[in-house]
Amino acid sequence: MFLDVRVSGGQVKVTPRGKIYVDEATIIREKLFPYMVKGCKQFVFNLSEVDYIDSSGLGVLVALQKRAHLNGGGVVILGLQGDVKALFELTRLTNVFEIQP
Repeated sequence: MFLDVRVSGGQVKVTPRGKIYVDEATIIREKLFPYMVKGCKQFVFNLSEVDYIDSSGLGVLVALQKRAHLNGGGVVILGLQGDVKALFELTRLTNVFEIQP
């Protein structure tokens, strides 16, 4: 997995590529949670180049959403497609996150 992280105006834009398994979920947690300490509240994930995500990856996104929401922010998910989109729909995470095309 490749992870591109960019910060602009307090918003953290994240573009992972490839597959997200438990090891990658740990990397995402380690890289992104410190931004909350710095005051960032809004996270935008572009998942258009992710072709698989396991329960650990979903779990880190949910944990990030909960924490961001407590701080008055949230997580926006962009570019869902294929199996990843189907998984978000099956697990009803489409009701947890703001989903944009």
